[in-house]
Amino acid sequence: MKKVLVLAPHMDDEVLGLGGTISKHVKLGCTVKVCFVCNRAYGHKYEDTLIEKEKNHALEAKRILGYQNHVFLDLNDETLDERLIDTIIPIERVVHEFKPEIVYLPHKGDNNQDHRAVFLAAMVALRSFAAPFVNEIYTYEVPSSTEQAAPLVENIFCPNRYVDISEFVEIKKRALECYQTEKRSYPHPRSVKAIEVWGMKRGVEAYLEHAEAYVSIRSIERN
Repeated sequence: MKKVLVLAPHMDDEVLGLGGTISKHVKLGCTVKVCFVCNRAYGHKYEDTLIEKEKNHALEAKRILGYQNHVFLDLNDETLDERLIDTIIPIERVVHEFKPEIVYLPHKGDNNQDHRAVFLAAMVALRSFAAPFVNEIYTYEVPSSTEQAAPLVENIFCPNRYVDISEFVEIKKRALECYQTEKRSYPHPRSVKAIEVWGMKRGVEAYLEHAEAYVSIRSIERN
């Protein structure tokens, strides 16, 4: 019966990165909240009608994944790294209002400046003395961003936790179908077929049919 917070820089990151794990947490009785950090810029421009459309897609995906809570921070896409404090403060507020025990973050080495900024901001908000109720922190990978990073040591996503999502892979695929503006055709990594292939790849690494992979940042066992 744990509380789980997912920090998603953009709408669709929650599905691409950990849609199966979200549904599994819900089935196990956890309360899950997804925090969508920023609204997407389309062609480097903001269009209110497209943003509202994508929010509706996110809510459709929420219904399919089955999680209970969400929040839109409505920060600006493509600029989160300009002034990190403007991302730290609203994330701090969400963390302290929800008080999660488990938190999922994007990977620091992603080839997307907003993903990197959310990671850095969250690590400030989640300092052990600032959020002592958080026992577990994991980073997740986002197909089309994580694997596109430069092949440098500091960017490598090297998972040490695998979650069996064999029971939930069809739910994840249906949730991605909701994002009409963001999904692509195979072999694009944001295609429905690609995320199934990705899940099989991670599954093979752990001798599972389908899996989602994570890097454990913190794991605290309390008395």
